[in-house]
Amino acid sequence: PPERKRFYQNVSISQGEGGFEINLDHRKLKTPQAKLFTVPSEALAIAVATEWDSQKDTIKFYTMHLTTLCNTALDNPTQRNKMQLIRAAVKFLETDTVCYRVEEPAALAELQKKEWDPVVAWAEKRYNVAIGSSTSILGPNIPATTKETFVSHLASYNMWALQGIEYVITQLKSLILSMGLIDRHITVEKAVLLSRLEEEYQIQRWGSVEWAHDYDLCELRARAAAGTLFVHLCSESSTVKHKLLQD
Repeated sequence: PPERKRFYQNVSISQGEGGFEINLDHRKLKTPQAKLFTVPSEALAIAVATEWDSQKDTIKFYTMHLTTLCNTALDNPTQRNKMQLIRAAVKFLETDTVCYRVEEPAALAELQKKEWDPVVAWAEKRYNVAIGSSTSILGPNIPATTKETFVSHLASYNMWALQGIEYVITQLKSLILSMGLIDRHITVEKAVLLSRLEEEYQIQRWGSVEWAHDYDLCELRARAAAGTLFVHLCSESSTVKHKLLQD
């Protein structure tokens, strides 16, 4: 949506029946489909409120990644169920960035091996699966058992967290890098660098377009960081609720 003039002075959160709500002055925030904007954890509500409070004279919706993710989780515009979300995420394995390798130039092939092999090896060990890599345009042949293992793992997340996971995957074009990031194995900066390895290699050789490269890099970091934070805040809230119910 286009920018609009900031129409509120104060941002606050309050607890309602369905969770935590965001208040813009005395008005409750709504989703694009006019649903009450309610999030499952206080920490997520504070993070979203901070996005709204940090807007200046105009509201720049494109900078509000957590708000966007919450809207997606609440409105579910594509009307997908949990298994459809999981299958869409796992399908990225077939075209995963870190599995596609080049043979030439030799320097880039060596860089891919050096930077990507360790994260693939980590994922194989972490999830007890076979992934591999390929220089074929068809990509690696991912075993069905590997896909099913990731399906089972992702099924342990709730719907909100899954929306965040898919968001991170689409930013990085990699399920493997995304899981490494969400599992805190690699940092946001590292995950973004690995997802842009070929582009960074070309920039080192030929230089970058002034401003454009830095902007793209910062924007991708912001999106990956927001998606990862969203997953953690949504996952932790369900864990807390579960423990409370057990107690």
